[in-house]
Amino acid sequence: MATGTLIFLIIGGVGVGVLTLALLGSGVLHLGQPDVDGPVSLEAAAGFTGAFGFGGAIVNELLGGRTPGMIAAAVAGGALAAVPTGWLAARLSRAARNMRTDATPTRDHLAGAIGLVVTPIPSGGYGEVRVRLAGQPVKLNARADGPLPVGARIFVVEALSETSVHVETY
Repeated sequence: MATGTLIFLIIGGVGVGVLTLALLGSGVLHLGQPDVDGPVSLEAAAGFTGAFGFGGAIVNELLGGRTPGMIAAAVAGGALAAVPTGWLAARLSRAARNMRTDATPTRDHLAGAIGLVVTPIPSGGYGEVRVRLAGQPVKLNARADGPLPVGARIFVVEALSETSVHVETY
């Protein structure tokens, strides 16, 4: 293996390592300042560097990379691979950061939910019901005006707290 190829592979490996930290580590380790956006994102720079290194290594090995002219051609080949890769990494990371998500459900969203009694509700006491909230099954403590057996279909009238509701039969 030519020395130039080894150098290009090291550059590519560093780019992949930085890209991994940028995509996974920044959220976990709080690397960098999340409120600062420069003209080029860290993901784009890391993707560019990785593609440059690996692309240059491939071209260098194909050409034999023993002369300065061949190494210059490998640099050009690496740059040719790096530009679209950096652009794609920038677009994908921006799309992931700006992805719209649904609002987090709150107790205000519980009223009107339909579900089933999973633990009997005694008169004047609490039982448990399972309702769907934002498409997810949620188990809540429940009170009712009268006793309700297991399996009864219910309708949430009011959210008493974040984890308890007042229900009626449906």
